[in-house]
Amino acid sequence: MALSRKAKDDLIRNIFFLTALSSIVALALIMIYLFVEGLPIFKVVSVTDFLFGNLWYPTSDPPDFGIFPLIVASLAVTALSSAIAIPLGVMTAIYLSEIASRKTRDLFKPVVELLAALPSVVIGFFGMVVVAPYIQETFDLATGLNLFNAAIMLAFMSVPTICSVSEDAIYSVPRELKEASLALGATHFETIAKVVLPASLSGISTAVMLGMSRAIGETMVVLMVAGGAAIIPTSIFSPVRPMPSSIAAEMAEAAFRGNHYRALFAIGIVLFLFTLAFNLVASHVAEKHKQVGAATL
Repeated sequence: MALSRKAKDDLIRNIFFLTALSSIVALALIMIYLFVEGLPIFKVVSVTDFLFGNLWYPTSDPPDFGIFPLIVASLAVTALSSAIAIPLGVMTAIYLSEIASRKTRDLFKPVVELLAALPSVVIGFFGMVVVAPYIQETFDLATGLNLFNAAIMLAFMSVPTICSVSEDAIYSVPRELKEASLALGATHFETIAKVVLPASLSGISTAVMLGMSRAIGETMVVLMVAGGAAIIPTSIFSPVRPMPSSIAAEMAEAAFRGNHYRALFAIGIVLFLFTLAFNLVASHVAEKHKQVGAATL
């Protein structure tokens, strides 16, 4: 017997509900496992010493579990890469959605989105083999594997995400808003600056936070090009070791459920909290500047 329309609707609704629920449960289990494995380290070292200690020597005797240099490195790399990626990504999105012809947009948008599909190991290899020697020779440095190199590579990875999401947000601004601005005598660029960008600020802020979240959580690139030195950087050319690269480099060598192992999971907790903070800020900004729509006659 054929299913009734109501039965089909209920079936589809239940399928979507179970799919969403399974995603939430999976994320919850990952989070619980992260905290279960990481929190026991605080029986060995205090939270204050762990977060603000300047020495990270987990295998010494006695070990030092201070991750402050790792936190500073992660924030510095994220901030510098964002300073490069945000203007590039947003301006490219403005060009593609408001200035470029349809033919140009159809040509370049897939190219920009294709950049997001490049494996991070390929980008890291490019930074290590091509960019690092260039930086070393240009600035007369001891090594080209440093904070600046990592920031450039992370910006290269973040630009497609920022551009794609921002472009969709700008392109979805109601046409009536643009026409009203132009009808009042505003130029095209004035309309972009004073109407289109404020109306799409919700989507742009979300794009920026997604790009920053990707930058602070990226592992392979920073592992290959950041230099691997667990020290507080004194310049943009200092070798650094962000939190993700420390986890990736040391987890295989850490004794299962030993203090070193627990400390790496605790770093994962800190990284999780940073990413959560970025997402909460993005959600708040997106809700605050939410564009409801356009009033028409």
